[in-house]
Amino acid sequence: MLKNVPKIIPPELLKILCEMGHGDELVIADGNFPAIGQRVVYMTGNGATEVLEAVLELITLDTYAQPLFLMKVMDGDNVETPIWDEYKAVIKKHSDAEFENIDRFEFYERAKKAYAVIATGESALYANILLKKGVI
Repeated sequence: MLKNVPKIIPPELLKILCEMGHGDELVIADGNFPAIGQRVVYMTGNGATEVLEAVLELITLDTYAQPLFLMKVMDGDNVETPIWDEYKAVIKKHSDAEFENIDRFEFYERAKKAYAVIATGESALYANILLKKGVI
């Protein structure tokens, strides 16, 4: 057992977070997101907000480059994104970083190159978030 590691973090994810370096990217994906990327950790019993909170207990966000990205709502989609407010509240506890919204297909391309993707069971739409790891 380790102290101060959030209980929802599986050993596989703890290893990945330890391996990641400054500037590496991590995707926390909703339940609709395709499981793309080199490393996929399945946390489908958890929502994205609680996974984000747990991850930010263990890593810092980049302060030298834009560290937070959300998938922009597609033109024509009449979708509300209240989960983004939840994310902002979580981020505010750990950083003063702001989100940048990026196109869906740009998000997919970055996810393919990300160090890892966490596949959650989040049912909110447009709940995908990309984090860039910082230094301690």
